[in-house]
Order: sequence, then C-alpha cells, then structure tokens
Amino acid sequence: MINNSNNPADHRLPLLALRGLVLFPGMTLHFDVGRKKSILALNAAMGDLQEIFLVAQRDVRIDDPTPQDLYEIGVIAKIKQVLRMPGDNIRIVVEGVRRARIEQLVQVEPYFVADLRLCRERRSMDLEYAMALIREAQEGFSEYAELSGKTAPDVVMEVMAAEEPGYLADYIAFNIMLKTEEKQMLLSDLMPFHRLESLIALLRRENDVLELEHQIQERVQSQMDQNQREYYLREQLKVIAQELGDGDNPQEEAEVYRDRIQALNLPEETADKLTKEAGRLFKMPSGSHEASVIRSYLDTCLDLPWNKATKDHIDLTAARRILDRDHYGMEKVKERILEILAVRKLAPDVKGQIICLAGPPGVGKTSIAKSVAKALGRKYVRLSLGGVKDEADIRGHRKTYIGAMPGRIISAIHTAGVNNPLILLDEVDKLANDFRGDPSAALLEVLDSEQNNTFRDHYIEVPFDLSHVLFLTTANDVGAIPGPLYDRMEIIRLGSYTQEEKFHIAKEHLIPQERKRHGLNGRTLKFDDAAIHDLIGGYTREAGVRGLNREIASLCRKAAKIIAGEEAKSVSVTSSNLEELLGPKRFRRENDGRKDEVGVVTGLAWTSVGGETMPVEVAVMDGVGKVELTGSLGNVMKESARAAVSYIRAHADVLGVERDFYKTKDIHIHVPEGAVPKDGPSAGVTITTALVSALTGIPVKGDVAMTGEITLRGRVIPIGGLKEKTMAALRSGIKTVVIPMDNQPDLAELSDTVRENLHFVPADRLETVLETALTVRPQPIKPKEKKEIATIPAGQGASLGGRVESPC
Repeated sequence: MINNSNNPADHRLPLLALRGLVLFPGMTLHFDVGRKKSILALNAAMGDLQEIFLVAQRDVRIDDPTPQDLYEIGVIAKIKQVLRMPGDNIRIVVEGVRRARIEQLVQVEPYFVADLRLCRERRSMDLEYAMALIREAQEGFSEYAELSGKTAPDVVMEVMAAEEPGYLADYIAFNIMLKTEEKQMLLSDLMPFHRLESLIALLRRENDVLELEHQIQERVQSQMDQNQREYYLREQLKVIAQELGDGDNPQEEAEVYRDRIQALNLPEETADKLTKEAGRLFKMPSGSHEASVIRSYLDTCLDLPWNKATKDHIDLTAARRILDRDHYGMEKVKERILEILAVRKLAPDVKGQIICLAGPPGVGKTSIAKSVAKALGRKYVRLSLGGVKDEADIRGHRKTYIGAMPGRIISAIHTAGVNNPLILLDEVDKLANDFRGDPSAALLEVLDSEQNNTFRDHYIEVPFDLSHVLFLTTANDVGAIPGPLYDRMEIIRLGSYTQEEKFHIAKEHLIPQERKRHGLNGRTLKFDDAAIHDLIGGYTREAGVRGLNREIASLCRKAAKIIAGEEAKSVSVTSSNLEELLGPKRFRRENDGRKDEVGVVTGLAWTSVGGETMPVEVAVMDGVGKVELTGSLGNVMKESARAAVSYIRAHADVLGVERDFYKTKDIHIHVPEGAVPKDGPSAGVTITTALVSALTGIPVKGDVAMTGEITLRGRVIPIGGLKEKTMAALRSGIKTVVIPMDNQPDLAELSDTVRENLHFVPADRLETVLETALTVRPQPIKPKEKKEIATIPAGQGASLGGRVESPC
C-alpha cells in the first residue's frame, strides 16, 4: 500500500485509474468507464463536491491494477457530465483542477480511496527566459500543427495566446500525440520552466518524425503516380503497335520525339537541330543502323537537364558549420571559401569564379569541394583528369563514329540531372597530351565564363550553357598546369598539416571513421594520445593524412582480429605496444643526433607532396681545382653551385679563404639520396654556406636551415614554396630558418604553429646568412698572410635527411 507521509492529507477522494490517458489541470477530458471498480469509485464521487482523483496506471494491459501499478502523481478532477451508454459502460466528462500526490491509499476494495497532498509548483522570476521558452514552444507547436494537419484552429489560437509557462506546457502536452509515460513525466514535473524545456525537446522529436512521415508519403505517392503514368503509356504503345502491325515504327517514334522536343522549350538552334534529326528518323525504315544511331543521339540530347536547376541555399553560418565539421584547421582556406559563398549570396548571377584548390596529396582538397556543394545545396560530380590524353574525353566523339558518346563534361551534367551542379575537375595538373590532341586546350573553353555559355560537345553538336555550373579544380603542382589554363583559375593554396593538426584530425575524424568501418567502437578499441603522436612521427612522413589513415586502418584490422578471435574483449593502443602492433618505427626525427659540423648545411626544398629538408655536404681535398657535383642534380642546381664557387673566389679575402683554393683544392658537393632527382633555384645560399664552412673550417649550426638563391654579388633573392619548406623545418626540429628578405611578406601566410616555433631571419645579403649559420664569424685574410685550409675526409657528412623529389 502506498504511504508517502505521516502528515495529515489535504483531501480524501475516490481514485479512478486511467488506462492510456493522462489528464492535466485545466483540461477537459471525456472517456468511457467500464471496469466495476472504476464505476463504484465514480458513484462514490457523485456527492456534494463531485470530485474524483484521476491517476494513470503504469501498464495499460492490467485490467485490475494494484496500488503498485499506479503512478503517485495525478489530477483532482471535477465531474462535469455523466452519460449512461448502452450496456454497462458510462461516459463521463471531467475537468482537471489541481495536481496531487497520493499520500496513502486508505481503501483498496471495492474501489480505491486515497489521501492526497496537493502539489505546489516551484516558480521562477526570470521573465525573459520564460518569454523565450514560451516563444520556442509556440513555434514548435505551430510547426507540429502544420505537419500533423489534425489540430483544431481553436487549439492553435489557445496556444498562441498562452502567457504562463506551466499552463502552456500542460495544454500542449494534452493536445499532442505522446506516449503515456512521457505525458506522465510532464505531469510529475513541478517546475514549470523545466517542464516546458522537456516539452520543447519532445516537440522537436515529434516534428522530425512527422516531417519524415511526410517525405515517405510523398515518395510513395510519387512512385504510384509514376507507375500509373508508365502503365497507361505502355498500354497506348501496345494498342498503336497492334493497329500498325509493327512494334518499332520509326514514324511513331519520330512523333514522340517531336512532342518531347516541344515540351522542353529549348533554344531555337537546338530545337531546330533536334527536330531535323527526328524528321530524318521519320523517313528511315524500321531496323536500320542509321535509325538506331539517331535514336541514341536524340535520347542523349533530350535526357540532358536543359531547364532543370537547383536553387542555391546559401547560409554562411551553416556553411561554416559544415566546413568545421568536415575539416580541422585550415582557417584561411575556410575563410576564402566563405568569402566566395558570400559573394554568390549577394550576387547570384556572378560568373567567372573558377577555383583551383592547390596543395599536397591528402590535405582535403576533394573533401572541401564536397563541403562547398553541401553548403550551396548543389549536386556534386567529380571528374578525375589524371592521365587523360585524348581531347575527345573532354569534348566527346563525333556521332558518326561507332560507339560514339558525349565527353566527360556533358556526361557529368547528365549524371547530375541539373544544369548547375558543382563539378570537381580532379588532378587538373596531371593532364597529358599526344597525337589525339591536348585535353587541357579543350578545357580552355569549359573554364572560360565568356565562352562556356555556348559550349559545343562534338557528340551533341548543339550549344549547351555551362555558365551556371560551378567548376572547382584540384592540383598538386600548379607549375604543371599550362599557362592559359592557369590564367583562368583562382588559386587557393592548402598547405601541409602540422603535427598538432594531424593529431586532432586523427583523433576527431580518422579514428572514429575507421572504428566504424571495421565494426569497432570506443570501448573495444582505445587510442592513447601519446600513441597517436608516436604514430604520426614514427610511421608517417607526409604533407596530408592518407598514410596516417592507412596506419590507423591497419591498427583497426589487427584489433578486429584479436577481438574476433576472442583473444581479448578490447584493445588499447599505447606508446608501449605500438611497435608490437605495427613493427619498428620507419622514421626517426631528422634532428636526432644532429650537431654542428663543418661543410654540412640543412637546406629546404619544395616537392609536389610537401616540403622536405635537403642536407648539402661539401668536402675539400688537396687536388688540382676539380669541382665534383653528385646527388642527381639538375642543371639549375649545378648552375647554383658554379655561382657559389665564383662568389667565394670573388670575396675570398673577406671570407677568410685562400685566393688560390680553386687551383690547389678539389671540391666535392653532394646532396644525399643520390637516386632522387633534385633541381630548382633555391639551393644557392645553402651550397654557398656549405662551401664557406668547408673552406674555412668553421662548423655550421645544426639547428639552422635555409633557403634562397644568390647572385654573383651576394644578394639573396626570393624563392617559392615557403609555406611547405617551413613546415618541413618544423617537422625536422629546426629552430632557426634563414629566408630571403623579399619573402618576409609570405610569413603572414604561415600557420600560427610554425611562426611560434621557428625563428625566422630575413636576409638580403649573404653576410647575414653566414653570421646566422656559422658558429663563428670568418676572419678576413690580411695581405701576405696565409691560412691553412681545413679539410675533412670525403666520407664525413651529415645524417641523411628526408626524401626530396623536385626542389625549387
């Protein structure tokens, strides 16, 4: 028996248990009473006050509830009307008065009688918050009423006029479809603000469900309409074929094509061309090869979305949310994308924005294009141009050829189903050309806003407007893009990821994705933060995160094998067991063991897959003035080496070098990893500094790296790829980087992590480079004073650095 308190009760009333119903104060409810115990309670309540206590039972399937089957909080109700129905049922109308709690059940048989304690609501004085909650609830109910279509107008008006949070929560809860447990939860909540907050959450859920139901109903209805339409058309075609005695009559087909051409409302030139082709089909005998070619041509042309387009829905806040959800960091790139979207929002008809996302592999160029398509609400199509050699891949084949088809651009439009999709031209720098033409030349018209509104594919032979299409391209090396094509694009550069960015990308994106893909979760496979850092530093060396993703996938596979084989219920990846799972570390920090050495300088190089360090070693030996260059160096780097020797000869006295070193000493300049071709103009200061160190015997600081080219007069001139090079310096543990003075404005483009951890020394003369890099300053040689040149064995050199493919 329920007994919550020894205090005297406020009321003692008959109790009637409700099945599947919850009454709220101030609400009117009518229902049928059929159980014997409920009828007896109702009869007992028909006294002077005509009040009864209504409380819901926990399980609607129980016909004879016990005290344990009843909720504790219910509503004291006023009996307004009692109607005797045929049979033993009674229909009553009641009005809720006050919430009350069962203190004690004083009688169970033949009906329930309960001592009740009135519930007093705890109110808040925050009027502004109350107003906000009321508005949110009213908006949610308005949407619910619109979606359900079953809410009476007077109910909506009552909700919109309500000004008291507790009453509004009760009224809405009483008038919407909720589970009994949820309504009881709201009834039991004695804090109006909290009750209204809970109701708003339930309203949002119900609205989402109703919207999904509407979508399903519309889809089913549309499918039914389409099926009925196709059925009638097929029946008509059967009747026509039976009347004519021929199921493939070109004349009838031609009439169908003419009707389709007229229905599309095409431009005059296009309509005339297609009508002419339909006329040719009309004159051809059934089954001819020419007729099948024309049918394919007309079907291809008429299936194109000539007048179908999606409407841009540009919301900068939502776009920012999408970009932040899909990509970590890259703040400058995101800001540039948002600027483009903002311009399109203010000027929807703007043309000429062909965006090229340039950066190393694996930094998220393709995924950014997907995010832009989501933010715009446009269809997304990706075209991979890597290795495309034939111009016909872009423009299509003439339809006179056997197996002719449209080019990739028109095929992408057909795939999208609209004439304004976002088309990603992936790897535009990998286009090739041969005797079949130059596909990059065919792209000139596609990517030119002044020409692409009348783009002519060789197959369809009529102009198609591409000016509404948003073209995005991606490239690893913009230097490989032909000049005229490069001129049509606006470059947005995506740099390499820092170690910290890779850590967050792995933790927040890659690991959850791979867990889900391999049937794991956060309980069965755990990653320690230190293990993630070791995984990044010891097993990957890249600008992007593709290699990191592969290593994470490998760990997930190994964990899946352990768990599926019932060796363990969960796997934790830590620094201590990382090598056990993946094997020995493949990379070590490039500065491990680095020290000040003579004739060894760390240079910085740019490659198409990011920046790399490039150590330069110089050995000086007694000889006859030979200069040896090894390391698979290109012509430009060889010229830099010759310029460095000439500069040192011209300034030998100032640099403390014997004037006749070029006659009495052999110089060997080597860049390690000789099998990897290296070329580019940014190794001048590196080679010169290494030569000065080797000829003077002064060591070079091990934590200094440099980049830049020199003139014969010792001026340091600017270079490119500074962002990637500085990222390589940070990864290698470098502390100081010497850069050309003219590259100082480029420092603003570097990430905060790079600027905070590296000390940059801008240099406009070689003297500044030498003062920064050498441990001591070279002492000029006085007239008639000789200096013994320190030499080092030819085999001595720095530890090999990272892999370099084409420094510049």
